[in-house]
Amino acid sequence: MTEIQTAPHNPHNPHNPHNPAPAPPTPALDVLAEIDDLVLWLAVAIVDHANRVRPNPSGMKVGGHQASSASMVTLMTSLYLEHLRSDDRVSVKPHASPVLHAIEYLLGQLDEEHLTTLRQFGGLQSYPSRLKDPVPADYSTGSVGIGATAPIWGAIAKRYVDSVVSPQRIGRQYSLVGDAELDEGAVWEAVLDPTVAGLGEVVWLIDFNRQSLDRVLPTMGSGRLEAIFEAAGWQVLTVKYGAALEALFAAPGGDALRRRIDGMGNAEYQRLLRRTPEQMLALLPGDGPDAEALREFLAGHDAATVHAALRRLGGHDHEALRRTFAAIDDTRPTAIIAYTVKGYGLPTEGHPQNHSALLTEAQMRELAARLGRDLDTPWVRPAPGSAVAQACLQAAARLRRDPVEVAAPPVVPTDLGRTMTGRTNTQTALGRTLMEVSRAAPDVGRRIVTVAPDVSSSTNLGGWVNKHGVWSVAERTDWFADDGETILHWRERPTGQHIELGIAETNLVCLLGELGTTWDRWGQPLLPIGVVYDPFVTRALEPWSFGMYAGGQSILVGTPSGVTLAPEGGAHQSIVTPSIGLEQPGCTAYEPAFAIDTEWCLLAAMGRLGRPDGGSAYLRLSTRAIDQGLAAVPTDPAGRERRRQQVVAGGYALRRVAQPAVTIAVMGAPTPEALAAADRLDAAGIPTDVVCITSADLLFRAHQARRGRGAHPTAILDALFPRERSAPLVTLLDGHPHTLAFLAAVTQTPAVHLGVTEFGQSGDLESVYRYHGLDTDSIVGAALDLTHR
Repeated sequence: MTEIQTAPHNPHNPHNPHNPAPAPPTPALDVLAEIDDLVLWLAVAIVDHANRVRPNPSGMKVGGHQASSASMVTLMTSLYLEHLRSDDRVSVKPHASPVLHAIEYLLGQLDEEHLTTLRQFGGLQSYPSRLKDPVPADYSTGSVGIGATAPIWGAIAKRYVDSVVSPQRIGRQYSLVGDAELDEGAVWEAVLDPTVAGLGEVVWLIDFNRQSLDRVLPTMGSGRLEAIFEAAGWQVLTVKYGAALEALFAAPGGDALRRRIDGMGNAEYQRLLRRTPEQMLALLPGDGPDAEALREFLAGHDAATVHAALRRLGGHDHEALRRTFAAIDDTRPTAIIAYTVKGYGLPTEGHPQNHSALLTEAQMRELAARLGRDLDTPWVRPAPGSAVAQACLQAAARLRRDPVEVAAPPVVPTDLGRTMTGRTNTQTALGRTLMEVSRAAPDVGRRIVTVAPDVSSSTNLGGWVNKHGVWSVAERTDWFADDGETILHWRERPTGQHIELGIAETNLVCLLGELGTTWDRWGQPLLPIGVVYDPFVTRALEPWSFGMYAGGQSILVGTPSGVTLAPEGGAHQSIVTPSIGLEQPGCTAYEPAFAIDTEWCLLAAMGRLGRPDGGSAYLRLSTRAIDQGLAAVPTDPAGRERRRQQVVAGGYALRRVAQPAVTIAVMGAPTPEALAAADRLDAAGIPTDVVCITSADLLFRAHQARRGRGAHPTAILDALFPRERSAPLVTLLDGHPHTLAFLAAVTQTPAVHLGVTEFGQSGDLESVYRYHGLDTDSIVGAALDLTHR
C-alpha cells in the first residue's frame, strides 16, 4: 500500500494561473455518512422502481446495477460534496449512473419526475449520457474503457483550446473507474501515451472491489496496478483500509490482524463478509503462523465491531478519502486505488453473483427500515434546515456552472479555385488542401487541428506539420532543426496545430471525439482531422462511433485504402470500410476519385463541424496517382459550381453518351478502369455512361428518402440516374461490392456489382486488380453479360 502523506490541496493545475478558487466548506464526517445513506437509498430505489414497480408489459428485463452502485456511494459523495468544483469534469462509471442521478437529485439539478424513468424511452439512460440524460453528463460512458479514458483526451482538448485558441480555466478531469474496466486494452493504451504524463489535472478514482461480472477475482491486488501507473509517470495513492480497521491494526497485537488480512485471498475475504459477526470472528484467525496470537487478540474485541471494521474498507471511509484527496499532486496524473466492497450496505454485499442482482421487495423494505426510509414514498430529500440539506445546498452552489457562450464556427470556403493538373492522388490532395485553406482562410486554418498515430509523414501531412508545428504541453528543443537532410521538422510547442500520438488508433479517435466537443463544452469550435491507415479504421471504429454518439464532431481520413495498396498485400488491404462509412450514424462518408473532388468533400465536411446541426465525416483516400484531366472539370464558373454541388451531394456524371446501353457507376481509385472500359464498349457499339460516385452514403440516404424514409434531398438521384437514361448497371469500387448494390434499386435495371470479396496478396496494381475483378476486362465482361452481347 502506497503511504499517503497529507499535503495542501491544490485544486487546479498550476500550468494555468487564471484559475483561483477558494477551498470549499468541509461537511462534518457524520453529515457525509448521512448523505451516504441517502444516496445509497435513492440509487437502489431508482433501479428497484424501474424493475419491480413500473409496468412492464413485455416482461423483458429492464436491468440496472444496485451492487455496482453501492460500491461507489462513498467515493462519489466524497467527490461531489467535498472536493469537486465547477471547472472540474467527471466521467462516471457506467454502472454507477443511479448514484449520479441520486446526487443530481439531492443537489436540486434533477427533478423528482425523472427518478422513475431509468431505462425508459426518453428517460434516464442506462449509462451517463451527454446528449440524452435530462441533466447532461460531463462525459458519456458505457463503452468499456472509452468513458474511463475520455477525461484524458478532454484534458488535452481543453489545454489545446487554452494554448492555441482562447484562454480557459483548467479544472481537474476525474474518471470514476471500475477495476474490471482496467482489463480493457484501451485503458493502458491511453495511460502509456507519453503526452499523458504531463496532465496533472487528470485524476482516476478506481473502485477496487475485486469483482467482475461473474466472480470474485482470486488474486487481484493493487500492487501490479500501482507499478504500471507509476511506470507511466502517474502518482499512485492507495486507500485500502478505513479508520476503524487501522485503529485495530494500531492496537497491541493488531499487527497480526494486518498480516492476516493482507495475505488473504479476495474470495476468502468476501466469504467472511457474508458470515455472521460471530462466525467471522471464529474463522478469521485461520491456520497460519499468527493464528493463535490472532485468536487472543480478537478475544478482546466485540464481534460486531470487528465485522463492521472489516467491511469498511478505505473506499467507504470519508476520513481516509479526505486524506487521500488532500495528497493529490497536481503536477502529474493521479490514480487513486480505493478498496471497496461490491454491494456495500446491501443484502447482496460481497456475493460473487451480485453484479446484476436485484433486491426483492422484502429486502427493499428491510433496507428502508435500516436507513429510516419508506419504500412507498421513496423520493425523499433532506429536511430543510438540516445539516445534510445545508451541505447539499453548499455543494450545489459550488458546482453551479455559467452557461457556455458558444463562438460561431468560421465560415469554411466551399471552393479554393484551383484546377488540378497532371498526375496526383487523393492522399496528396488532403495535405495540399489543408495548406491552401490555411492560406486562403486564416480564421479557418487557425481552428484546424490534425491528429495522427505516428503516420504523419506517410499520409502527406508533412507540409502541414512543418508549417504549423506539433502541439505539446511544453516547448521542446528540435535537435534536428539545423540538419539539412531533415525534411520533416518536428517543432513541438503549446501553439502547434498537429497532435502526434503513438501507434494506437483507439487513442486517435478518442482524442478526435473530445476535440470535436470543444464547441459546446468550452464554447470554442475546432476543426479536428484525424488521419489513419484505412485498414485500421475497423480497429478504431467502436470508440470513434461512441465519440459521435457522445456528440463529438470530427473528420476521420482513412488513407491509403483498398487493394489499390497492392504491394502491401492482404494484411493491409481494407475491404469493408466503404460500407462502414455508409452505415455509421452521425457521419457522412466520402470516397473521391480526383484531387478536386477531395478538396470539395473535405471543405464540405469541415463546414459541418462545431455546430448544433453538424456532424462528422469519413474520407477514404488513396495513394494511386491518376491523370487529373480525366475529371473533366468544367471551365465555366457556373458549370464548375454545379459540379462541386454534385460532388458533395454524392456523385456526378463523368461521361455521357447520346443514349446509353449500359451505365458504369464507379467510386474511388478504379475510375480510370471504368473510363477505359467505357471506351472499349463504345468501340464495340455499346454506348456507355460513366457516373462517378463520391458518397454512397449520401446516395443511399436519398434513395431512402425517395421511398419515404427520411427527409434527405433526392435531386441528386435524378441528376445521376434520370429515368430517360435508364440502362443496365455495372457498379465498381475498391471495397465490398454490396456498398453500391442498392443503386440497382435506384435505376430499376439489371445490375452486376464488382468489388473485393476475398483477402488479397502482394503484387503490382494490374495483377491485383485482375485477381479481384476490378480490371478493365472484368468491367467490359460484366457489361457484355448485361447487354447479352
